[in-house]
Amino acid sequence: MAADQWYDQNGVWTGSATILHDGKIVMLYTGSTTEGVQVQNLAYPADQYDPLLVHWVKYPRNPVLVPPPGIGPNDFRDPTTAWLTSEGKWRITIGSKINKTGIALVYDTKDFINYEMLDGLLHAVPGTGMWECVDFFPVSETENNGLETSINGPGVKHVVKASLDDDRHDYYAIGTYNDRNGTWIPDRPNIDVGIGLRYDYGIYYAAKTFYDQNKKRRVLWGWIGESDSEAADVKKGWASVQSIPRTILFDKKTGTHLLQWPVEEIDSLRLKGREFNQVRIQAGSVVPLDIDSATQLDIIAEFKIDSDALEKATGSSHASFDCATSGGAAERGALGPFGLLVLADERLSEQTPVYFYMTKGSDGNLKTFFCNDQSRSSKASDVDKHIYGSLVPVLRGENLSIRILVDHSIIESFGQGGRTVITSRVYPTKAIYGAAKVFLFNNATELN
Repeated sequence: MAADQWYDQNGVWTGSATILHDGKIVMLYTGSTTEGVQVQNLAYPADQYDPLLVHWVKYPRNPVLVPPPGIGPNDFRDPTTAWLTSEGKWRITIGSKINKTGIALVYDTKDFINYEMLDGLLHAVPGTGMWECVDFFPVSETENNGLETSINGPGVKHVVKASLDDDRHDYYAIGTYNDRNGTWIPDRPNIDVGIGLRYDYGIYYAAKTFYDQNKKRRVLWGWIGESDSEAADVKKGWASVQSIPRTILFDKKTGTHLLQWPVEEIDSLRLKGREFNQVRIQAGSVVPLDIDSATQLDIIAEFKIDSDALEKATGSSHASFDCATSGGAAERGALGPFGLLVLADERLSEQTPVYFYMTKGSDGNLKTFFCNDQSRSSKASDVDKHIYGSLVPVLRGENLSIRILVDHSIIESFGQGGRTVITSRVYPTKAIYGAAKVFLFNNATELN
């Protein structure tokens, strides 16, 4: 849709589609008016039978919603897909803020033209700032498939997700939705939206989900921005890409996390495969893997820790370990780091480690962190070289597992079946095409 009307002259921004009872599709999207005010507009396909939905018609009396009293003109955007209430109305939520409190406003409608604003909020979290691209959807506590957006009832939890404009990260929480008053309460307030779990601990933002009714799955799309200079983007002639789509499920084992996993269609892109079994990685070693060209890979790896070594390992002095503030994969500890070096050249002058780092408290309890180190990812000086990552739950009896999708400048890493995910944007100058290699490494001092 082109930005060609007074109500969207300054931008056609995020929107969401809803499939109605009769199969017709409507789209609500945010437009920035000629005065820079954020309003919500209605559009529908010129031909709803076009499988690509290329052409859209804008409702002639747009906008259908303007910022309500008390909401700033620049703080009202990104309507969600609508869901049905028990009264048969359609309900949407829109991101906003009041002072520094991030909020999700709630509206009911019967025709997507006229709206009733509910008295309360879907949810609010002080100190989180403007909520963009709010998403709201159900997940099943018992089934291994996604749920249509309007589903509610026993065995169903609801996810609220917000993209925080202040720090440009996507946060989510799992909780309980009250259909009668349109409110949602997190199961665990200490990991509420904006102060707890993230979809992705790397460069990943403005994600939205949809329900795939044909395969009964909920699919997540996210935006991967650039982390090099603007001048480099201009020279390339393009900037930013969509992530690999991911399915989303409730993690029944933890009860707190979502599981994200590349959609099954990605498997069809595999041209050939290599297996490396029972590779032992001694402390302090780097092991090359014999792969021809390692610029596009789908890596699945599982690590089994020597139980005797783990038992004998001393308590860690890194009880407050954090991926971002650590020394990265080069910082050796008793129980880490260990993992894979991707997009690495032969001499390891460029490398991006994807790895685990374990800490052992004086009480003997273990914590496991999943990290991605960009500090040596490129010889270029105008690129981001942060270290990303977070704690990843590892339950009793579980081995450590990683899946890594490598695609030239993008690395999407999934730890423990997708409990923790990290997307990195790297720009190697040497580890490209046939010169790109893969290595296993173990920088732990007390683990094999």
